[in-house]
Amino acid sequence: MKILISNDDGYQAPGIVALFEALKEVADVDVIAPEQNNSAKSNALTLHSPLYVNRASNGFRYINGTPADCVHIALTGLLGYRPDLVVSGINNGANMGDDTIYSGTVGAAMEGYLFGIPAIAFSQVDRNWVHLESAARKARDLVVQMSRQHLFGHSPWLLNVNIPNLPFDEIGHVKLCRLGRRHAAEAVITQESPRGETMYWIGAAGPVKDEADGTDFHATTNGHISMTPLKVDLTDHDHLGYWAQTAARLSEPIYPSVASSSPI
Repeated sequence: MKILISNDDGYQAPGIVALFEALKEVADVDVIAPEQNNSAKSNALTLHSPLYVNRASNGFRYINGTPADCVHIALTGLLGYRPDLVVSGINNGANMGDDTIYSGTVGAAMEGYLFGIPAIAFSQVDRNWVHLESAARKARDLVVQMSRQHLFGHSPWLLNVNIPNLPFDEIGHVKLCRLGRRHAAEAVITQESPRGETMYWIGAAGPVKDEADGTDFHATTNGHISMTPLKVDLTDHDHLGYWAQTAARLSEPIYPSVASSSPI
């Protein structure tokens, strides 16, 4: 089995190192990750500046770009082969609910999926890497079990996995979940720069809005691993009928045609 690993925390992050150490025991692994932290870069690609590939002393390759850049370049020529699986992470903090839209961790995995390769985004629920080795072992075990079920080499799929920061034996089973929801983000933070200019910082993520049974928030709160299958199709299929009627009305002329007539 051949695995490509990337992340959004950068090639030196403890999460990607732990994931590499765990997966190299069961597969041939290449690491191609961003040079710097690229959290919240989602699926962004760098199109207007050059990208450079360098190799670190531990063999990891890193790129001065986004997580999606790394996977894109890897799969379009840098690797020289097609991996069986693309894995992203382990992220320093959860990627659940609405956070998945912004996540560079998910974005890297999604890039693999868009190239037709199964992909998994791994995250730890809490920040600061507590019990990171346990999370890496759980990630390895999940990949091994999927391999035994012959889930690689067929149709592509995309999974978002969040692992609680617990000792290995205290982490619960894998729970299949839907994404929860958050409230809107906190207010923007403003500060004054040394030159008297106003600086703006994006506010913190909002509190959890939907953590009902069956959501990723509920599963991880109760010590389980959340696993959510994702898709890229953003079409609002449930409301296509409504918008079909609206589109038909939008096609009507705004002003009724007035037949011109000349006096006799």
